[in-house]
Amino acid sequence: MALGKDYDGQDCSLARALELVGERWTLLVLRDAFYGVRRYSDFLEHLGAPRAVLAERLQALVDAGVLDKVRYQDSPARYEYVLTEAGQELWPALNALAWWGSRHRPTGGARRGYYHVTCGSRIDATTTCPTCGHAVPATEVEARVGSGTLDNRISRALRKPHRLLEPLAIE
Repeated sequence: MALGKDYDGQDCSLARALELVGERWTLLVLRDAFYGVRRYSDFLEHLGAPRAVLAERLQALVDAGVLDKVRYQDSPARYEYVLTEAGQELWPALNALAWWGSRHRPTGGARRGYYHVTCGSRIDATTTCPTCGHAVPATEVEARVGSGTLDNRISRALRKPHRLLEPLAIE
């Protein structure tokens, strides 16, 4: 029996959240949005997702209020995708999944580290700063070098330390 596309019969907030973020490419789109990737072509280059799938995932996130689609050029019209407040609230979940993945599904390379910009301490799986003792929002996090096998403009830019949510400096 084929698995359905939604959890219509379940009165469960986790099931409803999975309807939005449980698709194959969606969490990677969100990860990249936290890293500062904003343009469709940059998501496409970094993720390698099929064009139609990427467009569908971005539109679903816009429709759900997780991303804003912001025009940055008039002629021709071009847009960027920026995390909304609701989207930024997904930071603890993405961080926890990344920690879980590095522990239980390691690739052998060094994982990207997330650090509290205020004190420089590495935050833990719950986004808590061990020095300050409080949960650190994405706006106060710097991503530092991890390993990666991809060699494209986005991957090269991600090898440099940068603050989450700020547009990625792509050369």
